[in-house]
Amino acid sequence: MPALYLKNETVHPTGSTKDRMAAVSLAYLWEQGVRSFCTSSTGNSSTAYAYAIINYPEMRLHLFTAEDFVQRVAYADTDQVMHHVLRGASFVTASNFAGVYAKQNNWVYERGFFNLGRREGLKMAYLEACDQAPQPIDWYFQAVSSAMGVYGTYKGAKELLALQQIERLPRLVCAQQQSCAPMAHAWEDGSAVIRPEHVVAKPHGIAEAILRGDPTKAYPYVREIVIESNGCFVAVSEQQIRDARRMLQGLEGISACFASATAVAALIQLVRNGDFPSNDTVLVNLTGSDRTPEPISPRIRWYRKIDNEWVPEANPPALAGVDLAQAQLLVKN
Repeated sequence: MPALYLKNETVHPTGSTKDRMAAVSLAYLWEQGVRSFCTSSTGNSSTAYAYAIINYPEMRLHLFTAEDFVQRVAYADTDQVMHHVLRGASFVTASNFAGVYAKQNNWVYERGFFNLGRREGLKMAYLEACDQAPQPIDWYFQAVSSAMGVYGTYKGAKELLALQQIERLPRLVCAQQQSCAPMAHAWEDGSAVIRPEHVVAKPHGIAEAILRGDPTKAYPYVREIVIESNGCFVAVSEQQIRDARRMLQGLEGISACFASATAVAALIQLVRNGDFPSNDTVLVNLTGSDRTPEPISPRIRWYRKIDNEWVPEANPPALAGVDLAQAQLLVKN
């Protein structure tokens, strides 16, 4: 492939393209008068928000995390950030509870995919790439959970086209891992919505950043732009992801996370199928790297589900300075 380009987003402060999101979204929230808000993620967005919020000393952030993702959230200990962790919950459950908690306390629920500031921030990688690539981009690949980054990218592309800064819109390819691929499976079935059989109740897989088992609300919007762009959804195996990650490290020296490698694996799969136009200009967004796990903060507020309600529990012993493996053992016990 003579015109294959990688957008290396692993070099940002928290190792994720979500730093772009936080930079724009926090400014947007501040301008709208928001001073306290709730959000949830599988780790990258929460970490980016927690890192950037120090630029807004009057703001307070409440992070909601499913227990399986607690080690993926990293931030400096500060009273600006309160971290809430739900034992045994999925990402979707934690996100829903963030909305409930915000309403109970008369705060703002940040809303993820439906937060305009997020989309504006996440389109910036594509805008930069259009300046950097020597020819028009024909294809855009990215690993997705809600596909907010792809949605923002397509919005940015339409704006550039209207300004006559680019010649054509890119075809969008949304990549998922086979063990958690609700969008890809709905696409394969020709479904306009996420049906019950597409939902992954207990998401699992090596690409933890995209472990979203129920993208019901976002999928119709994403499907619409994928169809409009003449793109597709692709699901790849764990082995394909591992192979792609080794290729990135070996050929380019880029230490990307498994989610980033998922996008590369999707491209490899399409090329090897024999019908991909390999001479087209392709941009793959390597959305992040693996962060070094930090000790679990003693400020975390833990919740347990009792009688169908999430109830705060007594916090575990202070874990500051304890390595991650020890901390996880203490917490689980």
